[in-house]
Amino acid sequence: MNSDNDKSKIRVLIVDDSAFMRTALSRMVSSDRDLTVVGTATSGKEALERIASLDPDVITLDVQMPGLDGLETLRCIMAQFPRPVIMVSSVTVKDADATFSALEAGAFDYVPKQLASTSLNILHIREDLIVKIKAAAETRRCRELLRKPPRAVEPLPKATSPTSVAIVAIGISTGGPKALQEILPTLPADFTVPIVVVQHMPSGFTAPFAKRLDGLSSASIREAAQGQALQPGVIYIAPGGSQMTVDRSTHLGGMICISDKPENQLHAPSADIMMQSVAAAYGALAMGIIMTGMGSDGAQGMSAIYREGGFTVGQDQFSCAVYGMPRVCAELGILKRVVPLSRITHEILQATRYRKTSAS
Repeated sequence: MNSDNDKSKIRVLIVDDSAFMRTALSRMVSSDRDLTVVGTATSGKEALERIASLDPDVITLDVQMPGLDGLETLRCIMAQFPRPVIMVSSVTVKDADATFSALEAGAFDYVPKQLASTSLNILHIREDLIVKIKAAAETRRCRELLRKPPRAVEPLPKATSPTSVAIVAIGISTGGPKALQEILPTLPADFTVPIVVVQHMPSGFTAPFAKRLDGLSSASIREAAQGQALQPGVIYIAPGGSQMTVDRSTHLGGMICISDKPENQLHAPSADIMMQSVAAAYGALAMGIIMTGMGSDGAQGMSAIYREGGFTVGQDQFSCAVYGMPRVCAELGILKRVVPLSRITHEILQATRYRKTSAS
């Protein structure tokens, strides 16, 4: 191991029962000068032993392992050696469900690996993996600096939507599955407007994610599909690998459009593309919410909603897993409200002028 230079690097432990995966992931991580692999483990039991001796900053953990599986190993890590864990998951329904359970149990995020016809094609995940490891390490450092209870975040001057909004558009990424699972089940069954959500996820993950959320919620939650009419009280999750937009030109209440175009977007689905269509279709009747996530997706879309006179809300820094997407919007000065995660449902209900009915 290199000595002094390694001390400033982010120390990563790779846990996977596949020798090929351990080698591939190790090479990816080591290719970045800010990261170093301090060790690998082939099982959950060995992982716990190596964490105790190596004290890594971040752990990558396979979802499916013999013996102590990824979820059980994660729970042990969170109980004994709490630190950021990134799950490495195959794109299958079984692995997707296990991944969401891992996020509930405290995993920082996940990186999907995809099976090719003859071999494991994982080079495409290198950038995603490196960015998430760095974000996880940074979040851990920030949390350690903020161990004392945070002072109350000063909200922007009190602002409410001047008119009752007709649609809510949410853009979210890293930390999103856990955040959405916290807020969407708190919405009432008789909620009065549709909600469209872009959560950065690969194809194969959004359908089981929507199904999981629907089982926890009073409101109806589904993966969006081409041509669906937007209905009050229904939450539409954009399908992974495609772009979702809304259109009101032929349907007064609005409808969902799913497309593979444009192809030059960094994200599919993209919060920018979805929100820009919402701004164009609904104007001042739109509400845009930008939540936890890396990068700047959603900034253009939130700007469009803001310019049209819509109501814009951002998640605050302390409640974000990664304060990236909301930070960019805050710096652009396009947020009318900044609130913690726990207040987002309240903001939605206020903006839609929700009134509880006697039957609910």
